[in-house]
Amino acid sequence: MLITIIVLIGLLAGIWGFMQQPQFGKAPSGERLERIKKSKNYKDGAFQNLSHTPSLAEGYTMGSVLWDFIFTKYPNTTPLDSIPSVKVEWDQLKSDDNVLIWFGHSSYFIQLDRKKYLIDPVFSGNASPISGTTKAFLGSDICLTDDIPEIDYLLITHDHYDHLDYKTVKAIIPKVKKVITGLGVGSHLEYWGYKPEIITELDWNESLKLNDSTVIHTAPARHFSGRTLKRNNTLWLSFILETNDKKLFLGGDSGYDTHFKEIGKKHGPFDLVLLEDGQYDAKWKYIHLLPEEVVAAAKDLNAKRLMPVHNSKFKLGNHPWNEPMMKVATEARKENMPLLTPMIGEPINLNDSVYAYKEWWSGME
Repeated sequence: MLITIIVLIGLLAGIWGFMQQPQFGKAPSGERLERIKKSKNYKDGAFQNLSHTPSLAEGYTMGSVLWDFIFTKYPNTTPLDSIPSVKVEWDQLKSDDNVLIWFGHSSYFIQLDRKKYLIDPVFSGNASPISGTTKAFLGSDICLTDDIPEIDYLLITHDHYDHLDYKTVKAIIPKVKKVITGLGVGSHLEYWGYKPEIITELDWNESLKLNDSTVIHTAPARHFSGRTLKRNNTLWLSFILETNDKKLFLGGDSGYDTHFKEIGKKHGPFDLVLLEDGQYDAKWKYIHLLPEEVVAAAKDLNAKRLMPVHNSKFKLGNHPWNEPMMKVATEARKENMPLLTPMIGEPINLNDSVYAYKEWWSGME
């Protein structure tokens, strides 16, 4: 019994020590926490979704999910071949180009009206607090932090490891002029070296005027947050990037719900919406879109064009790696929804009214 107790204490001490590492971030405290407590979306010590949102769908338990994760083998969850990609020629980017460049998963760069935005960058090669795990697919990590130009606005939708990457955001501190994110997320960034005066934390349904031609709005998402065992102490959100002649919806992570239609009524129509379509599971249907829901969400948003993201870089779900794009492409054709499907690193001209859709994943295993 004594040996068992000693081993247990040692194990707990080891776990505690491991979780003191900087990649786990820092929970909000002080004035930041007091502001959080004033949010109408914060109740009973945590942020809440607009609708009741279980972590798991009915009929599933954490035990069954864990058993499935350990013992069930699923086919084709990672590609056998290298993901097609294009090396970005940053020196060819003109200051007046309006472009979007996707880096795989939910990381992308936007230049619009001479301002540069970087959204949820993950360039460290993995999407986990443990180095060497949840590794990027071969070919998908072509962009490195050293390649990134100076950034006017770093946008972070929430604090999960596949959206807020410690190594990446730490490395680009000298390149970032301003950060915009959800309530509480600034605590991680400040802990990692960002100056508090460049960080703006917003609640849902707030607006921030960036200059005479550009406004950023925040909107609800149906998801959750947390980098340790404690959940929902920071806010998850989506962004609307609006200029005089362009309006983009930057979705982050979200399960399907009525908020998409409400956002469409309030802010639409959108020239382009970016919505997650990958790394899903029926078990998580309340916190991630299923592929058959992506086009429906885009239509609710009153989108002119849809670009599916959250795919082709990390294995977080159990589906075939290319299934999300195939399913969304089928649904988009059925519903006449124009689809943007660039390769990683391929610039998309946001001024073009027509985009040459191509299934770059077709024929890959």
